[in-house]
Amino acid sequence: MNRTIKRFAAIFAAVFLVTVPAFAIASTWNIDPEHSSAQFKVRHLMVSHVKGGFGKVSGVVTVDDKDILKSHVAASIDTASLDSGVAKRDAHLKSADFLDVEKYPTMTFTSTKIDKKGDGKLRMTGNLTLHGVTRPVVLEVDGPSAEVKDPMGNIRRGASATTKISRKEFGVVWNKALEAGGVAVGDDVDISIEVEMILAK
Repeated sequence: MNRTIKRFAAIFAAVFLVTVPAFAIASTWNIDPEHSSAQFKVRHLMVSHVKGGFGKVSGVVTVDDKDILKSHVAASIDTASLDSGVAKRDAHLKSADFLDVEKYPTMTFTSTKIDKKGDGKLRMTGNLTLHGVTRPVVLEVDGPSAEVKDPMGNIRRGASATTKISRKEFGVVWNKALEAGGVAVGDDVDISIEVEMILAK
């Protein structure tokens, strides 16, 4: 019996020594809302683009530097933080015609898969929930950057990402036909994201 116990203990110790370093590689980072944002661009009147952004981005990123493909992102955007620079337009975009921020105060993204695209670049697949609809999207990611220490002693990293979505696929379908043909608002929405993360203590 003692021999069996000792053998089990030896196996357990060996497994523990092998697995602990692997887990230790993964680190948790909090998205810094003060230095992160999501921008959008959409076609207007078939002749130009309207740009805007969301100033309140938050979430948690788990970075596995040993195997970056095992990293994970869970982010949230406050839809009421939308700002396109025109108050009247912002009010319309926040209304039930578009984002309906009273009913859907947040949009969320949760990663499901990460692939390497090139040096320092990733392709991240995940589920985006917007306007009460969840659909898969793919982000082209630049980063994460190397670690730096800020003047307050916090360890930071950053990343940038871009994607394109169809607003109609998320149930945002309001539009108005133009007399000359076409519609007032395009369907495709270009999205760019800037994220700065702080190492959790």
